[in-house]
Amino acid sequence: MAAGFLGILMLDTRFPRPPGDIGCARTFERAGIAVRYLRMQGVGPRRAVQESDEAMLQAVIHGALQLEREGASLVATTCGFLSRYQPRLERALQVPVVTSSLLQVRELPRPGIVTIDRQSLGPEELGGAGVPPGVPVQGVRPGSEFRERILGNDPRLDLAQARDDVVQAARALVDAHPSLRTIVLECTNMPPYREAVREATGRTVVDMETLLLRHWRAAGGAA
Repeated sequence: MAAGFLGILMLDTRFPRPPGDIGCARTFERAGIAVRYLRMQGVGPRRAVQESDEAMLQAVIHGALQLEREGASLVATTCGFLSRYQPRLERALQVPVVTSSLLQVRELPRPGIVTIDRQSLGPEELGGAGVPPGVPVQGVRPGSEFRERILGNDPRLDLAQARDDVVQAARALVDAHPSLRTIVLECTNMPPYREAVREATGRTVVDMETLLLRHWRAAGGAA
């Protein structure tokens, strides 16, 4: 894997992406991982989260195959809801593909999920990632800075308030399910707030960044 690069299918977005965000190249550069992005024109965040159609599936498969042809050793995406396409992508590609942080849920002790949109995270997305039945899910509050700026593809984002919104959702998850040991951050824009969530909840916190680093290292990558 070290001979190739990490290929990332990126939604058509314009909101800020601080380090830790999967759509920020510095997230992987600081780990010594070569990364290449392919933007899926017309596939914005609200469409990716709240819609599922054949045209979007074909755009995802086409982009993933292009990254594979260019030499990607691992293909990933910048939207956890694309887990709905994980089985189709696995059949289409010859290289490993990681669509979502949700793929690790089944391996974790007493997991719970924090997502950007609880209403839209349904059986198709959870099933595509192999999430076991009964895993608790908590969404970020509707109307919050994080949720509305990201889904609205707004170029403005108050990072401190976004952090607080994600932390609030994580606390609500733990309050409702105090036996939880691990929190999985579904949204690929949430990793910048991982440490804040860990400090606020006292739980182990994982996300798309930690999952991709683990995949890369396990396959003999340089990180």
